[in-house]
Amino acid sequence: MKVLSQRISELLKHEAAGGILLLIAAAFALIIDNSALSHLYHSILQIPVVVQFGGLLLDKPLLLWINDGLMALFFLLVGLEIKRELIQGNLSTVRKAILPALAAIGGMAMPAVIYSVINQGDPVALRGWAVPAATDIAFAVGLLALLGSRIPIGLKIFLLTLAVIDDLGVILIIAVFYTAELSLQSLLIAGAAGLVLLMFNLMGITRMLPYILVGIVMWVAVLKSGVHATLAGVAIAFFIPLRTNNPDETPPLIRAEHALQPYVMLIIMPVFAFANAGVRLIGLTADEIFGPVPFGIALGLFFGNQIGIMGVSFLIIKLKFCELPKGVTWLQLWGASALAGIGFTMSLFIGMLAFTDPSYQASLRIGVLSGSLISGILGYIILRYICRGKESAKTSTAEPEQSY
Repeated sequence: MKVLSQRISELLKHEAAGGILLLIAAAFALIIDNSALSHLYHSILQIPVVVQFGGLLLDKPLLLWINDGLMALFFLLVGLEIKRELIQGNLSTVRKAILPALAAIGGMAMPAVIYSVINQGDPVALRGWAVPAATDIAFAVGLLALLGSRIPIGLKIFLLTLAVIDDLGVILIIAVFYTAELSLQSLLIAGAAGLVLLMFNLMGITRMLPYILVGIVMWVAVLKSGVHATLAGVAIAFFIPLRTNNPDETPPLIRAEHALQPYVMLIIMPVFAFANAGVRLIGLTADEIFGPVPFGIALGLFFGNQIGIMGVSFLIIKLKFCELPKGVTWLQLWGASALAGIGFTMSLFIGMLAFTDPSYQASLRIGVLSGSLISGILGYIILRYICRGKESAKTSTAEPEQSY
């Protein structure tokens, strides 16, 4: 039993663990939703969960607590990653950031264009233009991890940095395009909480408890404001200090990042996948399977990321603005651009915001699952074939640190 426990612990620490658990959770949701347990699956997700504190009442079904609450912690981790990369990492200088930054923009713009062209004329369907613009970093990095030392370190850094910028773009899209009617009072409370967090930062407070308590207040205020509650997680992250006056003390941001990582990767993201990936395939119509919405999402994820990332990368490298990462070939970059077409978690999340009409949910999920699946298969085949027998390029002193 002890040996089994150790083996499980080692597997959970593997880079690919998060992606594998996501895949298992999604498959489990699909199986249950197409079985006699389908009604139970949906009934559990609709269980009302009520939290009341004095006059404050939060009454939401379990599914929304997962999407608005647990995913706020995911976005908190994303925010911590973005801040660290901006200050100390691969986004800290223009030279480091220019290739993945511009490639990420291309990888978001082209899928949106493809989807919009296919769905032009349908204003409801057009709300989903951003669905194929997102990259699921857990799946993409998980597949890279399965390839092991075949993958050059420069390619890993490129894909990780591109995904971080992609996440920043998704955050901006949610804030600008998927915000409901605003409550001025709640926004003022959220702003006041932000000022308190800023004061903590300027005062050099390194204990996490004050940030957690005020962060909860900010999350509730943002939840009530009409802005999507997950954005509170990103805002809180930018107030957590990355530096301390004591050189022997681990900065609060690094502590928070390391503490959140296993819970987000191994629990929160699989739970989100299980709650949102279920789609009943029995009785689906041709429009739900091959209609403009699933077709636009699938083509956007599969072709859009490859065309956008490869096209922009080729252009700026040929114009001498930057160079290919050291040890990376064009074919390997193509493989990474295919992996970027795995939208899954982020695409489903945006789809939940874009399509409030339940009749679009099956089309959304079919498009995301099919586009992500074929993108992952193609990317894996390209990199597996091209990198066969090759050792990782020894061009970097260390592996990029992964947070989620």
